[in-house]
Amino acid sequence: MPHEPISIYVVDGDSWALETHTAVLSAAGYTTFPCNSAEQFLKLFDIESKACVVMELRLPGMSGSELQDYLVSNGLDIPIVILTAHGDVPLAVKTLRAGALDFIEKPASDSRLLEAIGTASELIFDREPNRLSQQIIAQRLRSLTEREREVLEHLLKGKLNKEIAVDLNVSQRTIEAHRARIREKTQARRIVDLIRMFG
Repeated sequence: MPHEPISIYVVDGDSWALETHTAVLSAAGYTTFPCNSAEQFLKLFDIESKACVVMELRLPGMSGSELQDYLVSNGLDIPIVILTAHGDVPLAVKTLRAGALDFIEKPASDSRLLEAIGTASELIFDREPNRLSQQIIAQRLRSLTEREREVLEHLLKGKLNKEIAVDLNVSQRTIEAHRARIREKTQARRIVDLIRMFG
């Protein structure tokens, strides 16, 4: 963590989740601001602070996606970590392409959440996070078979396994097997990693 800890706004309409994640981040030394809605966040948010937002997508009133759009359209460049119980591949693709830093499905481990916040800190303090070189990315892409690349293209468009199976006229189990091999060959743990590498 940088010597000057960032502030973290936790936005979640679920009081238990809000309390739990705020406690984890506070224990790690961050200044936290729990917000039970997007509207409350907008009232509390200090645009001069070095901060990031950890938010659920489904919120009372303005949704997480609407809040993300609002921040982007108003030029408020603040790292956003999506932490949601309502995640799926199309949603992950949409939010990441709109600029979200990470997309984490609940329940999230403390280490996974803190890893995302660590990346946010690096961005805020103008330190380039560890990125794979284009050479390594190209090498990993070359390791895929033609069919695996085809499946990857569909995944990057936000399609679900069953949709890809229909498009390619194969079983859903076959697509799942291809996905597993794609993850293994590209060393991607989750769809977020694939989107970062190839999206």
